[in-house]
Amino acid sequence: MNYVPGTASLIDDIDKKHLVLLRDGRTLIGYLRSIDQFANLVFHQTVERIHVGKKFGDIPRGIFIVRGENVVLLGEIDVDKPCDTVLQQVSIEEILEEQRLKQQAKQETEKVKMQVLKDRGLSVPKADNLDEY
Repeated sequence: MNYVPGTASLIDDIDKKHLVLLRDGRTLIGYLRSIDQFANLVFHQTVERIHVGKKFGDIPRGIFIVRGENVVLLGEIDVDKPCDTVLQQVSIEEILEEQRLKQQAKQETEKVKMQVLKDRGLSVPKADNLDEY
């Protein structure tokens, strides 16, 4: 096999099932249909997989275009290999509710941390305000 630099090396992966991890933390699974010189990706029959604890749910997304700069990880999925996962698949509604509860708990924890820091005389700028500096 010859080495092809850059995104051209993905040409052999077209029409294969892939998992892509995005910069915002989302996980997508779908068939890679197209790429360009900027590593922009087009997926077909895409699902967004949400993990919460030992549960996961798949939300159908259809055709999905991913800008290359948002890709953290891209890997081919071996569809012939048997799945030996300990995760339990649940409905979309159930996984979204679990995700919402997890995010609420995380926000409450962050609020407590910020209050403790404030009580000790420290201030931490919010992530939203970091662009102002």
